[in-house]
Amino acid sequence: MVKSNKLKFAINDHIVYPKHGVGVIIDIEEQEISGIKLELYVIRFESEKMTLRVPTNKAVAAGMRALSSKDTMDQAYVTLKGKARVKRTMWSRRAQEYEAKINSGNLISLAEVVRDLHRSGDQTEQSYSERQIYESAISRLAREVAAVEEIAEKEALEKLESFLKVA
Repeated sequence: MVKSNKLKFAINDHIVYPKHGVGVIIDIEEQEISGIKLELYVIRFESEKMTLRVPTNKAVAAGMRALSSKDTMDQAYVTLKGKARVKRTMWSRRAQEYEAKINSGNLISLAEVVRDLHRSGDQTEQSYSERQIYESAISRLAREVAAVEEIAEKEALEKLESFLKVA
């Protein structure tokens, strides 16, 4: 194992990586690639059954961050309770914007996507692609809520759905 004084994250830290959501740093290793020694975070994303290696000096630039604070989590809950804002643009354009928000790694943006795509029982049915984007956003949001509040992902999902019912 490599020991470095300047590392922002440590082994067993939960982190959020923009394109994959919540993961856990399982190791910090050194590898030689093309004659250059690189220090890498080894991150396990259990939900995607995937392991990712990120150079420690590029992690923050790649958007890797610590789990959200309680204040940020509270802001996300307020966002979920808000009124859905759906632009009157073509679905393909909105879908791209939603995907960009999901992959931004920003918790509030993720909450906006969930709020905007949520359908209660009396609303029109979602298209397949709307449903896919909604499921992706709410599951990623639930994983971060579960990690921050140290609860099961299912409980986190139920909590998010209770906020959406209030809206």
